[in-house]
Amino acid sequence: MIQKVRSGEELNKVTLKDFLVKKDFISNRKSKLYIEQFSNGFSNLTYLIQIENKELVLRCPPKGAIKYGHDMGREFKVLKGLNKGFSKAPKAFIYSDDKSIIGAPFYIMEKIEGVILSKNEANKRNISAIEYKKIASNWLDSFVELHKLDFNKIGLGDLGKPNGYVERQIKNWSKQYLNAATDENPKSDKIMDWLKKNMPTNYSTSLIHNDYKYDNVVFRDESWNKIVSILDWEMCTLGDPLMDLGTSLAYWTMESDHQMILQTLNYPTAKPGNPGRMELVNLYEERSKKKINDLVFYYVYGLFKIAVIVQQIYYRYNKGLTSNEKFKNLNKMTQLMCTIGWQSIQKNRIENLF
Repeated sequence: MIQKVRSGEELNKVTLKDFLVKKDFISNRKSKLYIEQFSNGFSNLTYLIQIENKELVLRCPPKGAIKYGHDMGREFKVLKGLNKGFSKAPKAFIYSDDKSIIGAPFYIMEKIEGVILSKNEANKRNISAIEYKKIASNWLDSFVELHKLDFNKIGLGDLGKPNGYVERQIKNWSKQYLNAATDENPKSDKIMDWLKKNMPTNYSTSLIHNDYKYDNVVFRDESWNKIVSILDWEMCTLGDPLMDLGTSLAYWTMESDHQMILQTLNYPTAKPGNPGRMELVNLYEERSKKKINDLVFYYVYGLFKIAVIVQQIYYRYNKGLTSNEKFKNLNKMTQLMCTIGWQSIQKNRIENLF
């Protein structure tokens, strides 16, 4: 969804137009510049730039954000690599780390046309169970396609450090959680301890998105036959593809989930026609030819990672670094994700947790 730019997140139009002229995106500094903001998401800021009959998308980090997950140069590098061999990534045009332009590093990419199945979009559309089955199938195919991509061939072999990836993730996300903690949350300590003691020691390596869900893919149209692009590559790296799957499973709510989950995480995956989490796991195994051991670990890891991400955003809101009111209750989401994770550990399953 596109809206007016939020207060405190405006861009300097004068310096931005100077930059666009200098880089030959536009021909005249006096051209009328229109800037709107995409409201979806809780992380990096995304703007629609309209000028001289062009539509461009600008991405930059939010005020007060830590560099991890908000590194524009790295995200730009990912897109440039993907543009060499993966058709489902936006074309990246230019990156700048000159903070005098808009106050932060940023990059500019193409605007993708199509349908993004956010919660609001799904609720507005009369999508049948048969259509959701097609949506889920194409979504999963693109996920598997990404995990099979030859990252060396497209120049992204140095994007991460595969050796020790799982161990580093548990250590780093735990550290980030503790640094952003604002409320008492006993289950978070239990989960961090359990994850540390139950890490898989053998795992494969692929290019992973780290935030792959319905509202980060763009379908060509309402036939749902083709995904034309995948968005939000800020956390893309080289690592265990099953940790990528674990994050997606954590977002994948089901119609049969407890009401407290559906009220907070009522994603389109809960609509009739979508596979359940275990069915999704079975389909991933079948299409990727990977056997998934340690399933509860990967699911709980995904839940905890989301808990940390939303807690970091709530921390910025709590400290007055952002005034966006949609962040004001994210601490409750943090608590919920940890509650779900602990239930999964106790029951040793990823469905029917309450």
